[in-house]
Amino acid sequence: MSRPLSRGRVLLASVATLFSLGALHPASAVTATQPQGKARVTVAVLSLDGGSRKPSLYGQDALYDTASIVKVDILAALLLQAQDAGRHLTTRERALAEPMIRNSDNAAANALWREIGRAPGLEAANKRLGLTSTKGGPGAKWGLTRTTASDQIRLLLSVFDGAATSKTGSPLNKESRTCIQTLMSRISSDQAWGVSTVSGAGYVLKNGWLQRNTSGLWDVNSVGRVTADGHRYLVTVLSDGSTSMSDGVSLVERAVRQAVTAIART
Repeated sequence: MSRPLSRGRVLLASVATLFSLGALHPASAVTATQPQGKARVTVAVLSLDGGSRKPSLYGQDALYDTASIVKVDILAALLLQAQDAGRHLTTRERALAEPMIRNSDNAAANALWREIGRAPGLEAANKRLGLTSTKGGPGAKWGLTRTTASDQIRLLLSVFDGAATSKTGSPLNKESRTCIQTLMSRISSDQAWGVSTVSGAGYVLKNGWLQRNTSGLWDVNSVGRVTADGHRYLVTVLSDGSTSMSDGVSLVERAVRQAVTAIART
């Protein structure tokens, strides 16, 4: 009985060490998979099958650019505003929300970012959603919203768990949660990477990627709900500093696989 638990603890410690060094890689392939530049990555994993609502965190819970994962947050803010007004989304709003999530359409995000009131509107919604460290991007630059892995878990809890907090539950009603879940389950096939790497067909997700003009380095992020070996998890992985998008995707997927494996073995 003690041997599997011991292996799980060793693996958890190993993963934590790798994240703290900012270079997650298989121990047998250190040289081949070492990220170039100053890449860093943080993963938060929360089991939906357990009683705890505190995620396991690998890496420093630091601020990262959201890139396009903020589109989930934009939609949540829009839905909260519609709820407050006692209405459903308009035909126009639905026509913008679908490509914004499914295809990561930036023009649709621009329009809905303006509609929610840009950063002040996002931050007002996030206060209700329980996000404590997320700050909206300046002006029209929604992709430069800054967030943490643990804040993104809080957002996912509001979307995927109606009892997101023990006191009040999610501020998003069932219809709003279903809207976001449905769109995240229909992501275009060319964007099915990131957290989905551990999940086969049982995933819903949103990815984000952005090359920074100032450095030329890439932000690559992925958030969602996955099913691995019959267990459901909320997973957020944030990264920056990769020398290419493909390097960032590889780093994110490697980090997700090792973090979920570590959780599954404890």
